[in-house]
Amino acid sequence: MVHQVDVVVLGAGASGLMLAAEAAKRGRSVVVLEKANKVGKKILMSGGGKCNFTNLDVEPSNYLSENPHFVISALTRYTNWDFIGMVCEYGIEYEERKHGQLFTLKGAKEILEMLLTECEKAKYVNIQTHCEVQDVQPKADSGFIIDTNQGTYQCESLVVATGGLSIPTLGGSGFGYELAQQFGHHVYPTRAGLVPFTFSDQFKEVTTRLSGNALDATLINDRHQFTEALLFTHRGLSGPSSLQLSNYWHVGESFKIDFFPSQDLTEFFKEKKKAQPKVLLRTLLNEFTAKSIVLELQQLIWAEQSETAISNISDAQLEHIATQLHAFSVKPSGTEGYRTAEVTLGGVDTSEVSSKTMESKKQKGLYFVGEVLDVTGHLGGYNFQWAWSSAQAAAQFV
Repeated sequence: MVHQVDVVVLGAGASGLMLAAEAAKRGRSVVVLEKANKVGKKILMSGGGKCNFTNLDVEPSNYLSENPHFVISALTRYTNWDFIGMVCEYGIEYEERKHGQLFTLKGAKEILEMLLTECEKAKYVNIQTHCEVQDVQPKADSGFIIDTNQGTYQCESLVVATGGLSIPTLGGSGFGYELAQQFGHHVYPTRAGLVPFTFSDQFKEVTTRLSGNALDATLINDRHQFTEALLFTHRGLSGPSSLQLSNYWHVGESFKIDFFPSQDLTEFFKEKKKAQPKVLLRTLLNEFTAKSIVLELQQLIWAEQSETAISNISDAQLEHIATQLHAFSVKPSGTEGYRTAEVTLGGVDTSEVSSKTMESKKQKGLYFVGEVLDVTGHLGGYNFQWAWSSAQAAAQFV
């Protein structure tokens, strides 16, 4: 049986559901095809189940892309405040956390329920789960034929909202990239983003012993730096600062950690040398972070002076120790990969997609929204905002 609709959306995630609801408000008949058994799986697990749905401060600089200006049009036309307005209309309670991040108070299911209610209100949306797309072909005149395990669909507009490769257990796949290439699009190489670092050297033993401990730190490389919580794990480093820097890191590179970014340790040590000449360095640093972390840093940086009173350590040595604590170099062996990555870097080349409509410049009627595009947000609600904004942009034209 052939099902004739105006719009077929591939993927029932954040961008797919948003687009379906908004397109249906224009009277377009929409079917959403989702291969998983449930819709919105990544929405439900995001933000520890509380869904960091947007941020109070959204700027183009919060996004990575080979074509950095691409995001401006969509983000300007449907802003974070527009989405916050919808959240408020539904009476969803939320809280602001660090760095303007907005989380639901009662759970991510409220965001998913809101999107599904929007789809139901629009009356023209049909969502099919367990639906595997087997083949997509352009029609001779215009539109597309989509063969699935649940029959054949014909449509004028086809929207690729399939997401990326991150967290395959929740449905992440490369299908959207393959489809883009089928229609002649360039796809930038993909890699895991917003993902913990792993180590295989001596530093791994340190992170394993410190697993579960955290401190505020600055992670720095030649491209960017982030000051946020750093979490030690059995495999390496996680926490917001690590996840953020992972977007700007490539295999084989080192980066530096400032373990005490809010202190000037050189000055601090010199002052303490006068005021408390008999004190040990670890005793001083215990003021700022857990003793277990200080002991590991001591072994790494000043083991020979571990039992030496500060008055017996030269100013040059103190300066060297302070420099190491502010710029300790580490070299990850890799990351935890797509298994735990929150996003996928790379994707469909946005220079081949209209920033106004999200329509392919190579195939009329083909649209790309959300993570499948070469647009990756920082940690903090930015990737959800891109999902909402890109979907809203395309929904006015499909």
